[in-house]
Amino acid sequence: MLIGVPKEIKNHEYRVGLTPTSVRECVQNGHQVIVETNAGVGIGRTDEEYVTAGAQIVKSAAEVFERADMVVKVKEPQAVERAMLRAGQILFTYLHLAPDPDQTHDLVKSEAICIAYETVTATRGGLPLLAPMSKVAGRMAIQAGAYCLEQPHGGLGMLLGGVPGVDPAKVVIIGGGVVGTHAAHIAVGMGADTWIIDRNPDVLESHWQHFGRSTNSVFSTRDALEKHVLEADLVIGGVLIPGAAAPKLVTAEMVKNMKPGSVIVDVAIDQGGCCETSRPTTHADPTYIVDDVVHYCVANMPGGVPRTSTYALNNVTLPHVLAIADLGAEKALQNDVHLRNGLNVYRGQVVYKEVAQALGYDYTSVEDILKL
Repeated sequence: MLIGVPKEIKNHEYRVGLTPTSVRECVQNGHQVIVETNAGVGIGRTDEEYVTAGAQIVKSAAEVFERADMVVKVKEPQAVERAMLRAGQILFTYLHLAPDPDQTHDLVKSEAICIAYETVTATRGGLPLLAPMSKVAGRMAIQAGAYCLEQPHGGLGMLLGGVPGVDPAKVVIIGGGVVGTHAAHIAVGMGADTWIIDRNPDVLESHWQHFGRSTNSVFSTRDALEKHVLEADLVIGGVLIPGAAAPKLVTAEMVKNMKPGSVIVDVAIDQGGCCETSRPTTHADPTYIVDDVVHYCVANMPGGVPRTSTYALNNVTLPHVLAIADLGAEKALQNDVHLRNGLNVYRGQVVYKEVAQALGYDYTSVEDILKL
């Protein structure tokens, strides 16, 4: 199979779909790889390193999309990229379709086979292709929040961990999954007063066993959310419903009553955000203020640390890239229910139920499409 890797073009996105190490694995498996020139610059990898690994360097994304049987990316294809997709071509990347009607429309129209990293599952449970970036984003969320709490950046002027004799900031993490757990690690390490809110008793029990008394866990109700969000200096939104739009747990009314200068870091923004006042921002212009509350809603947070993020992502995506390339999309999807769960759009049809429901498309099951 001919695998294509274009240079990412989303604002301040420096990750790349395949590293030279991953390219070498693909080539050793008998596949061809073309890489757009300078695609790896953001992670410190040169065209020469890709050539040494066995790739052919091409001058433009247009050539990648024109020639490749499978396009491997990181972020969702931008409008100009979607226009280059063709029927039957395989797209393997993050998609986050539920809050993005324009992208969904274009992918349906393209009749490409679109597999989303964020909905691929695993035997042990969870979302293994989303998890590495959730870990990165959870850790970065605390860094970003601490920065935003500084007064020159719009915050109320608090040091996250305080100092002896002065209270630390109260950090409220909504959602105790991968994002929440890794955010808690950094918050606790920085000395913050850390609270986890979740409605899954198993998650709360896990946090208790892992962190002990260094964090506080709260069962999620409207009363609990309102109480702790209004008391918070920093709120981290880490809620996820696989493939679906994030629930709006922090209302505009709650934001209006938060402390002036407090901060919201909405990591769930890729799926629409869990705060009513959230809207996507970029690394170039990451924050805005609503009712004196600083909002940090960068939709590709891990893109800020591309070297760490790319290698962590390739560790989990490469086996699937090889399976698709070795077997072809249909056979690979038929053989692996977990990869099959990643299929969102197939030859003009929406085949992921939560996306269809969120955007009003007719839903066709993957099993029917693949005649399983």
